[in-house]
Amino acid sequence: MKPKFEKYIPFTPQPIQGRTWPDRTITRAPVWCSVDLRDGNQALVDPMNLAEKLEYFHTLVDIGVKEIEIGFPSASETEYEICRELIEGGHIPDDVTIQVLVQAREHLIKKTFEAIQGAKNVILHFYNSTSTLQRKVVFHMDCEGITKIATDAADLIYEMSQPMIKSGMNLRFEYSPESFMGTEMDYAVEICQAVLDHLHATPDNKVILNLPTTVENCMPNQFADMLEYFIRTLPGRDSAIISLHPHNDRGCGVATTEMGLLAGADRVEATLFGNGERTGNVDMVTLAMNMYTQGVDPELDFSNINKIKEMFERCTKMPVGDRQPYAGKLVFTAFSGSHQDAINKGVQYMKTSGTQFWEIPYLPIDPADVGREYEPIIRINSQSGKGGAAYIMEHDFGFDLPKSMHPEFGHIVQVETDKVGKEIAPERINQLFHQEYIDVKEPYQMLKHSFHETIDGEGHSHVAFQGTLRHTDTVFEVSGEGNGPIDAFFNAIKGEKIDRFSFLDYSSHAITDGSDSQGVAYILLQDKRTGKQYWGVGLSHNINLAPLRAILAAINRAKRG
Repeated sequence: MKPKFEKYIPFTPQPIQGRTWPDRTITRAPVWCSVDLRDGNQALVDPMNLAEKLEYFHTLVDIGVKEIEIGFPSASETEYEICRELIEGGHIPDDVTIQVLVQAREHLIKKTFEAIQGAKNVILHFYNSTSTLQRKVVFHMDCEGITKIATDAADLIYEMSQPMIKSGMNLRFEYSPESFMGTEMDYAVEICQAVLDHLHATPDNKVILNLPTTVENCMPNQFADMLEYFIRTLPGRDSAIISLHPHNDRGCGVATTEMGLLAGADRVEATLFGNGERTGNVDMVTLAMNMYTQGVDPELDFSNINKIKEMFERCTKMPVGDRQPYAGKLVFTAFSGSHQDAINKGVQYMKTSGTQFWEIPYLPIDPADVGREYEPIIRINSQSGKGGAAYIMEHDFGFDLPKSMHPEFGHIVQVETDKVGKEIAPERINQLFHQEYIDVKEPYQMLKHSFHETIDGEGHSHVAFQGTLRHTDTVFEVSGEGNGPIDAFFNAIKGEKIDRFSFLDYSSHAITDGSDSQGVAYILLQDKRTGKQYWGVGLSHNINLAPLRAILAAINRAKRG
């Protein structure tokens, strides 16, 4: 054997002239078929029991999947049991079709027909492997022998189906040339056309040709070339539904499927969250939500992704990764400072612009569309920037910090994250904010205060302020007049020791709604002696008191150093 990478045989691309798939776009949903109860189940360390399978089946129905492969009823008693329970227990809605899988072997086909007795809508899916490698090392057959396996099975299935169809069953056929990706395309066309002929396929009675990437062995664009070549060359294309069954051995299952749809596929077999043999099947959630982000209705309902994920994890004992697209715990979360800043600006843009479209950087979909509106988008660790802490304060606690305050508070939070060495919760960020800007009660404190406002004949306000202040152990009275509460307060403290600050900036807003609403005021002062600037924040149900508390907080912060 050759050493290391040299021992592998590179994929030989299918030559194709004038390919058209790169110029197409996906504009509608494919026919979806879930294979969770077969592919996904057989890949589990501990396969699902009957109750879990039934719960899973009903979840798929609720999502809107209309074709569901329920198993391999000829393979084992448990697989047979779920098939019979679904039929006899009345679990299958009239608009849902169950699909059963069987190898192209006579005794297994007969057992499968026994299993589907009494069902209303059924797809009978049979297969045999056609790849060059399997013909050589497994079957030791030429193409003619492999084709005979498929056509003999097709003849038997067609014969056995006629009484059921006459009795009223909506029974359709599906054939898979297993290991399609490893099969010469001209031979894939040949064997599939032979099966179509033996099943008497017509444009009014189409057969599903399922083309599996059983083991993914080439790039997605090369698969699309193969598929377009196959569809162009297949004589009975108008009598076939072209279906994909992608696996994820190269990590390209989603791309392979999307390019396959561009190349002309009509149908996709997939599993929720991509569970399946080896690296798994293609992920139905990702495929559907990718379409959703492009303005295409996937015709599947993932509006409560957390509920679906919980069912999946409980029934399969398989975790959904934190970074799994759309469903992972962290996929709508930003720790990076620049990402947080852009998201924060996007949120503000959505509020102020009146746009009808989702336009927030770094978030491809609105988390609310998958039922995740209450989960934190921005979380804070040592990688976070100045805007992240401000977003938390607004999103979680209602404080809309002035833009020029963001860097200072962001630095305070970053010092804390560096100290603890891990993510800090929103509650701790709120605590830091209060400690730094609001709960700064010394050395100056206002013990009493009163305002008297008059309005002159021209509508101008005139405010008189009187207050009792304390500095450490000294209590003193102040009074002053001005054109508003802030101006009156600054005039009142003229001549006092704290009369060394100039007023730079002020903003305020309500922090809660309704009769119990509080006002929050943000005040920026500058120390005339040092030139340093200090923010203070005040809270009060009284709109005149909040800014005075903010001024004293800023002064106390300056005194604290």
